[in-house]
Amino acid sequence: MLPHWALFQCDHVQYTLVPVSGWQELETAFLEHKEQFHYFILINCGANVDLLDILQPDEDTIFFVCDTHRPVNVVNVYNDTQIKLLIKQDDDLEVPAYEDIFRDEEEDEEHLGNDSDGSEPSEKRTRLEEEIVERTMRRRQRREWEARRRDILFDYEQYEYHGTSSAMVMFELAWMLSKDLNDMLWWAIVGLTDQWVQDKITQMKYVTDVGVLQRHVSRHNHRNEDEENTLSVDCTRISFEYDLRLALYQHWSLHDSLCNTSYTAARFKLWSVHGQKRLQEFLADMGLPLKQVKQKFQAMDISLKENLREMIEESANKFGMKDMRVQTFSIHFGFKHKFLASDVVFATMSLMESPEKDGSGTDHFIQALDSLSRSNLDKLYHGLELAKKQLRATQQTIASCLCTNLVISQGPFLYCSLMEGTPDVMLFSRPASLSLLSKHLLKSFVCSTKNRRCKLLPLVMAAPLSVEHGTVTVVGIPPETDSSDRKNFFGRAFEKAAESTSSRMLHNHFDLSVIELKAEDRSKFLDALISLLS
Repeated sequence: MLPHWALFQCDHVQYTLVPVSGWQELETAFLEHKEQFHYFILINCGANVDLLDILQPDEDTIFFVCDTHRPVNVVNVYNDTQIKLLIKQDDDLEVPAYEDIFRDEEEDEEHLGNDSDGSEPSEKRTRLEEEIVERTMRRRQRREWEARRRDILFDYEQYEYHGTSSAMVMFELAWMLSKDLNDMLWWAIVGLTDQWVQDKITQMKYVTDVGVLQRHVSRHNHRNEDEENTLSVDCTRISFEYDLRLALYQHWSLHDSLCNTSYTAARFKLWSVHGQKRLQEFLADMGLPLKQVKQKFQAMDISLKENLREMIEESANKFGMKDMRVQTFSIHFGFKHKFLASDVVFATMSLMESPEKDGSGTDHFIQALDSLSRSNLDKLYHGLELAKKQLRATQQTIASCLCTNLVISQGPFLYCSLMEGTPDVMLFSRPASLSLLSKHLLKSFVCSTKNRRCKLLPLVMAAPLSVEHGTVTVVGIPPETDSSDRKNFFGRAFEKAAESTSSRMLHNHFDLSVIELKAEDRSKFLDALISLLS
């Protein structure tokens, strides 16, 4: 996921890598290193706030920012001396015009006219009157400009969304420099797939970017028919696939994958007895023996595996699942190891947010980074095992929330709170895990509810963060509709609700729609959010 490290190694550039999980860690890391370094590269952080205001750097410090978070802060866009944005040219930032948001202060403070020119008193009086009228006009124009600026910035900053994957941007930079390698291409694929798995981009954006990467895959992995059978033991090969939308199915049993993939679990409604029955009917329709379905995919009969994708797609269509296959990529390491891009995404996410107490956030980051290298396949397989636990816990938690009616309508949004002591609750105290759980819960709720209005509502979800400090993690998820542009308005709404109620909130995460909140302030915060969004 980090092709820029490979770029540095190509040119023998020394660098220091500092993983950060939020704004506080970013500020601390900058303070610790600002004396030693003049150049800072910020990956997936820094674009959506005024960096110079937050970090207060020296004038000779330069930041290169490669961040998917949108909208990009306007100061970062228009300050091209200290801040260099690494953004694809075809990424439309929709930034307001410079003159609409910045104004020359000196121009406003210029004095009109000059009194000491020896004119007649009557001329002076006339000039003074004109000056007063002109100043009044200027003040009014200034107030109108400021009001217009507020409206323009509100419209621009209202919604949070994501641009092209940073891994893709870095790969295309390497390609332009003729330094692109197959490994870098795979990391770019994993970066894009991560955006798709976490629902950060639209389906249209995903398909477009897959098309871009597919051309690079053909270029890097081109081999003719005769060569196909002469794959060497240590060869790395990337292929475009039109594969099943089933999480980790090649490293699990088909039954476990069907039960723990958000898409199938929601459409079958597997939390209900009727849903379990529909799953059995689906398997019967495919004509797959239960023994085969419940054993590891690798151990299934080869004759069944050969046509499995087509069989599953055909039956899925009958059961109303029209999107059972998806455009993606796979990687082969020699003969034995094959992974889909989504396998690697689930593994690295689970390693990054591992609940294991034997390491810091930095240790978990390094483990996830190591798992992307083919020389550390044991770490990748460990990540896959963690991912299976996470996916199981996610579906069990969704079933529990739906069966006990924990998702309630608060008027303008749905609300769900995980209680202390809920099984696996600590797996969901981390931002990415809770966001993914919330998105999957909302999809399942939309499939289960008969209330048409509720189907169109966004979701706010809370989970315990620290019992000791009495804090909860809160995330906001936009409505689950086919036309959803994945734009999220909760970041600004959370800010205003906390401000108006003096709730003790920490906006430490790079995604503005994820906050930490004092548990005792939760009810007044929610009341404010309800009135704000009503």
